[in-house]
Amino acid sequence: MHLRNEQPIDNRSVSQFLLLEFSEIQELRILHALLFLVLYLATVTGNLLIISVVVLDYRLHTPMYFFLMNLAIFDLGSISVIVPKSMVNSLLSVRHISYSGCVAQVLLLFIFLTSDIFLLTVMAYDRYVAICNPLQYEMVMSKQACLEMVAGVWLSGFLLGVLHTSSTFAAPFCSNVVNQFFCEVPQLLKLTCSDLHRIESGVTAFGAVFEFGCSIFIIVSYVRIFTVVLRMPSVQGRRKALSTCLPHLIVFSMFVVSGSIAYLRSPSNAPSHLDLAFSMIYSLIPPLLNPLIYSMRNKDIKTALTKLLGVRNLCKDKNHSFFAVDVDSNHP
Repeated sequence: MHLRNEQPIDNRSVSQFLLLEFSEIQELRILHALLFLVLYLATVTGNLLIISVVVLDYRLHTPMYFFLMNLAIFDLGSISVIVPKSMVNSLLSVRHISYSGCVAQVLLLFIFLTSDIFLLTVMAYDRYVAICNPLQYEMVMSKQACLEMVAGVWLSGFLLGVLHTSSTFAAPFCSNVVNQFFCEVPQLLKLTCSDLHRIESGVTAFGAVFEFGCSIFIIVSYVRIFTVVLRMPSVQGRRKALSTCLPHLIVFSMFVVSGSIAYLRSPSNAPSHLDLAFSMIYSLIPPLLNPLIYSMRNKDIKTALTKLLGVRNLCKDKNHSFFAVDVDSNHP
């Protein structure tokens, strides 16, 4: 794949940005658009199915699947912020994105990505309570508690998104050439022509502290979870517990490691396949894999999907709360 570069321009009043073009050859640009279209449709379909089965099947109206539904919403949002624009640019043989469009892209992407991290942390806590303190699960993970947690996730993501966006665009830009297929903060900071970009560096460090804290919390939670799981006398119980925990741990590790490398390392001055690879891993791969990971190893999700795709009637029992605790679903 050829990454087309262009010499920067000296412009302190940038009205639009030029995004990375995957190739100068029209056929390759069309191929890129088609590949992104397939990836986008697969991601949207998978996450919409997760949302649909959780909403329609009352047996999935538990805290674990409520969090999973919100994770699917975040994944839909994050990939929809960047992929459609890239496809349209490739098909129309253009590279530009307006200044306001770039601001919106940075803001929305940060909201969804940071919310993803916080929600994955909440999901780790949910698994910890379900496996290590099953008798207290209904009290700790009540409907009100779950709503407050998710509201806190959305609010935290929004506040960090506003903070990152305002600090990124506070400095004037000396160039409008972004060496990435979307408006990525590390690439934008290279284009600034004042020391104000150090504000965003400080904000990034601040966000890294939160990310590190979430990672430590999840690691400690899973150390305790695996300690309890390994002591279970039932092989089926151990298998069920691991099937709900390992996918979550894999997704979080891949997402955090690739995102940290992309944002904390110094980006190349020229278009780089390495920068492109890390950006695609943290922005495109998790939204695609999440539905597969959580559905392929989850019997409840597979059963609900089978009924949904079989056009069976999934009427909600009016006597069931959305947060009713299904012992078989939440406890191994």
